[in-house]
Amino acid sequence: MNHSRPQLFGMLAGLFLAAGLIFSSMLGTTAWVKIKNSQFVTVKGSTHKNIESDLVVWRGNFSGEAAELLEAQRALKANRVKVEQFLTGSGITNFVFTPINIEEIKASLKDASGWVQQRTTGYRLSQSVRVESGEIDRIDRLDTAPLVEQGMIFTTDLPQFIYTKAGEAKVEMLADATKDARARAEQIATQGGRTIASLHDADMGVFQITPRHATRTSWEGESDTSSSQKTITAVVTATFLLK
Repeated sequence: MNHSRPQLFGMLAGLFLAAGLIFSSMLGTTAWVKIKNSQFVTVKGSTHKNIESDLVVWRGNFSGEAAELLEAQRALKANRVKVEQFLTGSGITNFVFTPINIEEIKASLKDASGWVQQRTTGYRLSQSVRVESGEIDRIDRLDTAPLVEQGMIFTTDLPQFIYTKAGEAKVEMLADATKDARARAEQIATQGGRTIASLHDADMGVFQITPRHATRTSWEGESDTSSSQKTITAVVTATFLLK
């Protein structure tokens, strides 16, 4: 009995293997017949292109605060002069300042009768500076520590890295993605003994502009601004007429 059990397992394994081969053969035959009898074949084509951002947008924020509005305005103006000197000293001249935002500083104070009231105790004026430059490395390495060392509260937003020629690249990449789709269609058609006659229609998928080596995608398309090195991916779904 003990000797017959391994033989039984071996026979079962052989039967499963044979059944798998037959099933795979049936799937291949079905796919071949489908292509052979169809008038169209639909495939997806794609292409990728590595790019370097050619524009960076950088923003810095600062403020001036005092008990009186005029004093707060003077404090803001003094800080603005420091920002201008810092940027020009760093070799940056293409910058603009946003309009001034005025905020009242409130505090809860009790009056003579003991009622708590909100009263204005000061003013905070804030402003931002915006830099647009093609000098990606210079702006990316910009260190604002000297401003903080002068006693300023100066904060920066994450720089935005932009590729301004994305529109031109998309046109070229759509053509390349369509060529890729045709090559795939020809391989499929050959398996069914057919050839490609002509392109019937093509649907452009969303473009994915992602950080280089990133794997995330989106149904709406990605348009990354966090990285200076990016990859553009274009996808086309194309239907070809068979002959």
